[in-house]
Amino acid sequence: MGDQSKRNSFTGSIGFILSAAGSAVGLGNIWRFPYLAARNGGGLFLLIYILLALTFGYTLLTTEIAIGRRTRQSPLTAYRRVDRRMGWIGIFACVVPAIILPYYCAIGGWVLKYFLVFLTGHGTEAAADGYFSAFISGQTEPIVMAGIFLAVTALVIYRGVERGIEASSKVLMPLLLLLVIIIAVFSLTMKSDSAGEVRTGLQGLKILVIPDLSSLTLSGLFGVITEAMGQLFYSLSVAMGIMIAYGSYVSDDTDLGQSINCIEIFDTLIAFLAGVMIIPAVYVFSGIEGMSAGPSLMFITLPKLFASMGRVGSVIGCLFFAMVLFAALTSSVSIMEAVVSSFMDRFGMSRRRAFATETVIAAVAAVIVCLGYNVLYFNVTLPNGASAQILDIMDYVSNNILMPVVSIGTCILIGWMAGADTVISEVEKNGHVMGRKGLYRIMIRYVAPVLLSILLLKSLGIL
Repeated sequence: MGDQSKRNSFTGSIGFILSAAGSAVGLGNIWRFPYLAARNGGGLFLLIYILLALTFGYTLLTTEIAIGRRTRQSPLTAYRRVDRRMGWIGIFACVVPAIILPYYCAIGGWVLKYFLVFLTGHGTEAAADGYFSAFISGQTEPIVMAGIFLAVTALVIYRGVERGIEASSKVLMPLLLLLVIIIAVFSLTMKSDSAGEVRTGLQGLKILVIPDLSSLTLSGLFGVITEAMGQLFYSLSVAMGIMIAYGSYVSDDTDLGQSINCIEIFDTLIAFLAGVMIIPAVYVFSGIEGMSAGPSLMFITLPKLFASMGRVGSVIGCLFFAMVLFAALTSSVSIMEAVVSSFMDRFGMSRRRAFATETVIAAVAAVIVCLGYNVLYFNVTLPNGASAQILDIMDYVSNNILMPVVSIGTCILIGWMAGADTVISEVEKNGHVMGRKGLYRIMIRYVAPVLLSILLLKSLGIL
């Protein structure tokens, strides 16, 4: 299955856990999780998310990491090593991060812009109406910011697994967690008195942790489950080839089961703390109606909220966008590594040549994404009913179509062809224990493929 001594590797389980958790903790945790939780019954969404993380998420995460370590290959070549007939999954698993990286760098550039604005004391300008749309519709600055973000990502990848990915994760992840905790605590202490109505951060916290069953229907519950499943699917970085690449760098001495548990806990903790950061703060100043999805929450709603805090808002805004920038960088590094490692394993490239090739491809595509809001602007309606530009189309194809297809194929490969013992024996190597073995067998063979098929049909607008 390959010579481990000739392959880069993490120095230990801590480096692997922080790197994998850094990949999992990205923009999806910070701007999407709070919105979905607030919209889908608060504590109900949180409870379902945790249950799915312990079952559905655990199954997919364990499978990909185990395949990576067993084959010592990147996603493009790993699936073929398990079964030659399923090599097509590896192609899709490599295409996904190749599509994601350019638009992730574009969004990373947006985050960098806002961090610099708040850092230089101009946060109130970012709260002005039309500021965000004026920025992204520019033809120069968004490209420059995306280029800087891509350059930092590429530098980490160029330095390799130990000196680049692992070293940066050991610095950025503790800083990210510290900033999240600081902002979350501050958010809980907020209070406002608008039109005689006193709202506090602790009242906002109740929206996140207490289930709202007042208007719940059976179809509504189904909607909450699919929303939580979709969020978890994206949040854990599965079906992007990332965990296979990272798994291939893990030594045989590492306890995979214990490491995967730590990654799950870290990812869920950050997602929860993101909710604690954002939901109470938005509730205090705007009520529950202030919650909105995606970029509008991050780049429109929150800057207005920071501006309303006065001088302290500039500091909190700077810390917030620094935290988001760290999360975006750790994720973009993992996305790029999935492609670079695939080039190295499939085509025998050196890391330098593979990194240079992918950097050029991503740079060209990132420029096209940025121009999609000005000279290349158009608007189409996707099968799920959403309006879309270039970035949205790339996100839809990669996340809503290809990723479910990759995971369904993975479930078929392990659950019905190679057998669950292919993964179980890898996790239990060197006497380690796989705690949820029985659950894993049922999930990989029956439950996960069904859930993924439902998710795919919903994305296609069929359900």
